[in-house]
Amino acid sequence: MAPGLLNEADAEVGMSTKKNDCSSRELVAAEKESHDIVLKTFRLLISDLCQQFKGGHPGWRSHRYGCDRFVTLEVCHALCTTYSHLLQPRPFRSLQWQAQSVPLDYQRQITNSRGIGHTCIFQYAFLHLTDYKAMTFDELKSYHSERYDALCPGHPEIEHEGIEVTTGPLGQGIANAVGLAMASKQLGATFNRPRFNVVSNHTWCMVGDACLQEGVGLEAISLAGHFKLDNLTVIYDNNQITCDGSVEMTNTENINEKMKACGWNVIDVQDGCYDIACIVDALEQSKKSPDKPTFINVRTVIGLGSKVQGTAVAHGAAFGADDVAAQKRAYGFDPEEHFVRFRKRMKGDLTGWEELIPKSFPEKPTASRASSGLVFNPIAKELDSFMVGTADLSPSVNMIWPGKVDFQDPDLRTSCGIDGNYGGRYIHYGVREHAMCAISNGLAAFSPGTIVPVTSSFFVFYLYAAPAVRMGALMRLQVIHHATHDSIGMGEDGPTHQPVELAALYRAMPNLLYLRPGDSEETAGAWAAALAARETPTIVSTSRHALPQLVPNTHREGVRRGAYVLQENEAATLTLIGVGAELSHAVGVAEKLREENNIEVRVVSFPCQRLFDAQSVEYRRATLRRHHMPAVVLEPYAPNGWERYADAAACVTTFGHSLPGTAAYKYFGFDVETLTARVLGYLEKIEGDEMLRREFVEI
Repeated sequence: MAPGLLNEADAEVGMSTKKNDCSSRELVAAEKESHDIVLKTFRLLISDLCQQFKGGHPGWRSHRYGCDRFVTLEVCHALCTTYSHLLQPRPFRSLQWQAQSVPLDYQRQITNSRGIGHTCIFQYAFLHLTDYKAMTFDELKSYHSERYDALCPGHPEIEHEGIEVTTGPLGQGIANAVGLAMASKQLGATFNRPRFNVVSNHTWCMVGDACLQEGVGLEAISLAGHFKLDNLTVIYDNNQITCDGSVEMTNTENINEKMKACGWNVIDVQDGCYDIACIVDALEQSKKSPDKPTFINVRTVIGLGSKVQGTAVAHGAAFGADDVAAQKRAYGFDPEEHFVRFRKRMKGDLTGWEELIPKSFPEKPTASRASSGLVFNPIAKELDSFMVGTADLSPSVNMIWPGKVDFQDPDLRTSCGIDGNYGGRYIHYGVREHAMCAISNGLAAFSPGTIVPVTSSFFVFYLYAAPAVRMGALMRLQVIHHATHDSIGMGEDGPTHQPVELAALYRAMPNLLYLRPGDSEETAGAWAAALAARETPTIVSTSRHALPQLVPNTHREGVRRGAYVLQENEAATLTLIGVGAELSHAVGVAEKLREENNIEVRVVSFPCQRLFDAQSVEYRRATLRRHHMPAVVLEPYAPNGWERYADAAACVTTFGHSLPGTAAYKYFGFDVETLTARVLGYLEKIEGDEMLRREFVEI
């Protein structure tokens, strides 16, 4: 074939040979010749699309969509089989989906990102052939072009029809797939009735060698086996090649035995390049696997047919209202309400939580992690949209509500007596922070708003989870992360657990709300902001140690604006900015400056920079008043970012220290007396050096 892009007539060969509802081995064998035409067409199409702009990962001629390494021609066989015989592709966030005209139990497919993620061009081609109207042939030709509005990015992105999730880094896709399978199990257990399956879909996930090397992948694999997710199939493109060379350089484990040990059903396909009938058998067997997820090891050759093959260089119709009502009665549904409850869930309506937030809180000093429980647990108890999980820290994170049921294999009986079922909404992730957050992205992506995942762990451990938190932000998913022990005031666990630098990362991360509430009232505002952020993940950052309650000065409405004036003073010559667990420190310093030094001070509470940035310029100027007086922020974190809002910062620029909380504050100069002296020293300096007023100073 001469060089150049395949034309539309050539590409339609694939469409003309596709069968929608045949999956038997006999039919596959009978259609071998037409399958060969399809596969060859795709190889050439993908090759030409990559060649057009001399970019992409033909691998040879196909991209893995979901992982990030290079994909291979042989993936065409497995994916072609999957699409042709098993999947019912659907638009993701399209108008059709929003109108609920697409069945919820369609079959879902994920490809894990670096490698299989680069199979995206193959996926785009199939979206074109399966009549996704936006994916025209001209759109296919935009792959790796300079068009900023192209629908064919180098990694598939959730905004485009037919794409389930944005997986990005290695291992994220398989964890997302576990989350999707868990969502299907939980919704099925909640809404299905005998002979009336509302949700019963199967999740298919393509992975490559590198996907199985990443720790987050194994974390998710282990959980899937433990939960017996028999609605999940992972198809392993086993070509034994990574970017650097052959897998044997770094990995000689027996992957089949490893998967069996993790509680998976394993099927081996020896000839993944040509034996389509065997692949079909494996896929159909996987849907019948009782009590286990299935791992299909498809042995392939990378770059099949190319000069560099085998080397790293290749890298439904409605029933009618009366019939539906009769079925609901027969199957135990409330004909007037229960099903409407289901439609409400599927539409992503999240209402009623405002009334469930307490109007007042105990006046005694309270750790804001405990305040989070007071705020959110009544909501989680009453609204079944929430699935809440923790990385083995239930006693510490205060996220258990009365009567909670664990999401768990219903046949499991533990020695500790903590059992559950698939209808449960509390998830024990074990010590797997990265997988917890990546799986939560899958839960959230199942159907936007149907499930709102909540994760919980110590703040410093969200450093382990950062890649998954970032992917949730990139995909615009509503996932709420409750991060406790967020201050040097947490004490004796020492520098390994004191996250002095981590807030700077999450404040800088696009499309993420990072909130540090200063007492129970502000914690109510932080959760309200998180629940209202429908296309934004949130970190609610809370303290281990008890905090003074600053009501009536604190108020939840101010938190939702990012920052607000806690104590106004028209005679003030200085603004102190307090944040989170150290808000009371700013109040104490202001009082000491007024009483002992005759310095008039106003205090601003600043729980969320991003929410504050969204306010009008008039509000921001009136809150900070930096044109009239200096502003000093008090927060024992790295100061990065505060130069946008303050003139000086009392901060911490070293790692923490292992001391009791009050002693740690004193050691770092964060007791009220020492902070007052530091602020006074700064005021004296700017009196003697006017230029300092125009520079950001660490004090």
